[in-house]
Parts: sequence; structure tokens; C-alpha cells
Amino acid sequence: VQLVDSGGGLVQAGGSLRLSCAASGFTFSSYAMSWYRQAPGKERELVAAITTAGGSTNYADSVKGRFTISRDNAKNTVYLEMNSLKPEDTAVYYCNAKFYLISYWGQGTQVTVSS
Repeated sequence: VQLVDSGGGLVQAGGSLRLSCAASGFTFSSYAMSWYRQAPGKERELVAAITTAGGSTNYADSVKGRFTISRDNAKNTVYLEMNSLKPEDTAVYYCNAKFYLISYWGQGTQVTVSS
């Protein structure tokens, strides 16, 4: 089982990034997918989630209207499109796959937003 997070980087406030999480080793289409983030000194928090077929999504209030989660079950990949980035979005972003009590995590990708 592997989740590989990518797409992070350094961006100025107001900019955009697109994160990707490539999955392998399990039946991707059966798992709900989420993106979490963890800033230094803070707990990991849920950013966005998407159901197995992509029919339903939900977002943290802090990112609503700016971030979009999507998935491509044919490519076993989940994405997080991040627009209008703010310095407070700076964190390590992790993707998560969940099926009942089974949960897998990516290794994380650093997003740094400069003011």
C-alpha cells in the first residue's frame, strides 16, 4: 500500500497550487479520500474530503470557496486545488484513504505561503 503526496512548494499569498496523491496497492475506488494538514505546533486538521465516487465533498470552513478536492478513480489519484492561498495555509499536507477502520496516510508535502 502506498500513497504518494506531491505538488507542494513555495508560493506567494494569493497564488495557487495543485496537490496530487497517487495511490497503489489497494482498491482506491472503495476508499473515501481526504486531505489533512499540520502546521508547526498545531494538531493535524481535516481540510477536505470526498466520497468514493466523488459525489459528495466537504471542506473546513477556513478553505471553503478557495480549495477544491477531486478524484480520478481511473488514475487512482486524488487532487487538492488550492487557490487564493494565505500565509495561514502554510503546513504539511497529507492525503488519507479510509475504508471503515482501515486508514492509510501519505508521506506529506510541504506547502509554504509567503506574505
